[in-house]
Amino acid sequence: MEKLSFVIPCYGSEHTIGTVVDEIVSTVEADGRYDYEIILVNDSSPDNVFSVIEKLARENPHVKGIDLARNFGQHSAIMTGFSFVTGDITVALDDDGQTPASEMFRLIDALDESCDLVFAEYKDKKHSGFRNFGSKVNDKMAQWLIGKPKNLKIMSYFACKRYVVDEVLRYPNPFPYISGLLLRVTNKIKNVEVDHRERLDGKSGYTFGKLLLLWINGFTAFSVKPLRIATFVGVFTAVVGFLYGLYVIINKIIHPGVPLGYSSTMAVMLFIGGMIMLLLGMIGEYVGRIYISINRSPQYVIRRTVGIGEKKDER
Repeated sequence: MEKLSFVIPCYGSEHTIGTVVDEIVSTVEADGRYDYEIILVNDSSPDNVFSVIEKLARENPHVKGIDLARNFGQHSAIMTGFSFVTGDITVALDDDGQTPASEMFRLIDALDESCDLVFAEYKDKKHSGFRNFGSKVNDKMAQWLIGKPKNLKIMSYFACKRYVVDEVLRYPNPFPYISGLLLRVTNKIKNVEVDHRERLDGKSGYTFGKLLLLWINGFTAFSVKPLRIATFVGVFTAVVGFLYGLYVIINKIIHPGVPLGYSSTMAVMLFIGGMIMLLLGMIGEYVGRIYISINRSPQYVIRRTVGIGEKKDER
């Protein structure tokens, strides 16, 4: 019998994770084709979600819990769960009930010889306008920076074969970006339409700041295009500065009485200075990440586990 592994990062889901787990259990057991395990990763949530996870693990031996020592972010939490999966197929979904576990077999059954990875696609997303805007920005950035196919929708609800998980786990560095890691493993990917529901409780933990950090992480971890942009901007600015210098010299020769413009000089200096600082900041972001990786900053640190025989080392 094949085995399904479910990986769920948990944050602020004390009142919802039990419902999500119950839906997974009832759906898998009603189907009867698969053995299963459910790996719940507490990303240092401020509520008592790990107490709920411990209770679920005591009641059901298929449930396993992992408690991270601090908040590492959703993508690191998923990587933590991936490190413990033992199934032939892995399904990642959210802890808030918006990704319907009852429709998991639409994704799972789509995995075949021609497809290794299936993302959910929502016709009517129930996120806030802010989250939908952020998703659109992230989608465009993924197209341009990491080569995501234009018609492919990347969501947090997906199913993949075991070898895909194994390849993703070869990434040892901090700042993992799951979408980029998945896309560099295979191009045998498809979307399957499922429903999207309202949150069972609470609100999204993604603020504007966290979304911005996620975007920065995505394009600095898997693309050098921003550095190439810096090169082009530098060349463009130098050419504009050179042409402006020629204009000033020629204008002074033709019209000797024209005073040199203090305001225009300051404007040019401020523009060039601002561009230099912006591009240095971009380069510094890359250098900083290289430095952190060399220092072996952990991808995640496990504080404790429940339902797992042996505690694994931090990555």
